[in-house]
Amino acid sequence: MCLPLAAWAGGTILVYGDSLSAAYGLAQDAGWETLLQARLKQKGMNYTVVNASISGETTSGGATRIAAALKAHRPKLVIVALGANDGLRGLPLAQMRANLARIVRASQKAGSRVLLVGMRLPPNYGETYTRQFARVYADIAREHRTALVPFLLEGMAERREMFQPDNIHPTAEAQPLLLENVWRALAPLLT
Repeated sequence: MCLPLAAWAGGTILVYGDSLSAAYGLAQDAGWETLLQARLKQKGMNYTVVNASISGETTSGGATRIAAALKAHRPKLVIVALGANDGLRGLPLAQMRANLARIVRASQKAGSRVLLVGMRLPPNYGETYTRQFARVYADIAREHRTALVPFLLEGMAERREMFQPDNIHPTAEAQPLLLENVWRALAPLLT
């Protein structure tokens, strides 16, 4: 007997990120993670989205609190969307890589599937640093066999109207685009 996808689905999806996933500057119900919950419900998929994102979070902070988050929420799937603040602060990429690897390993050890969400930096950080920064995500995904969203802001990064006045945080109108970028890689994991 073949059951529909929704019959197999269920559990908690933990969104583990920074301000880009914490609906910074927006109504809490306007963020892409809230839109994700609505999409799952609309599709009849029995998942609960828990947003454990913290504005300003770095990979170091994320690595420090991952064990407690996994224990508290027991997620079936973890969406790791950290690293932007590491890059904006120019932190060492080896440290960022180690922290992301720690988060991914802990999540996998807890029995969770992982979706790693990448970020890119503006060119003013220098070609070498920005290229190596973006490569960290691809390397971690390959090494730990996780799904990857190469760039959360794909398709909107050059569109000024999609950002709040700080030129960093996406507007409410941009949130559906962020959801689509995540959904393409997430949907195959929801079985």
